[in-house]
Amino acid sequence: MLARPNRLTRGAEYKAVVRRGRRCAAAHTITYVVTSDDERPARFGFIVSKQVGSAVVRNTVRRRLKAVCSGSLDGVSRGSDIVIRALPSAATADFSDLREEVERCLARRAAA
Repeated sequence: MLARPNRLTRGAEYKAVVRRGRRCAAAHTITYVVTSDDERPARFGFIVSKQVGSAVVRNTVRRRLKAVCSGSLDGVSRGSDIVIRALPSAATADFSDLREEVERCLARRAAA
């Protein structure tokens, strides 16, 4: 579970990250990253639409993505805002596949 300081909570924050963020597309997710020089913790947001599946499936995908991000928190630079959009194929993806995709995209964006 991500702590409150590590979550994006407002729609305007999501919109800003998606519009201005650097994009990394994968088979099951699209990751948007905005970095800044702020000394606050990295913040994550998740977009899981109804196209992914029923409410049970969407919540399962969201929980998996949150678990991946909480495990990757140390490798993300402070002041970063990250939004992960789940694609419909995320509903049938293994946890390990989701973890590999997200970690690869976070590593790519951290290096850029």
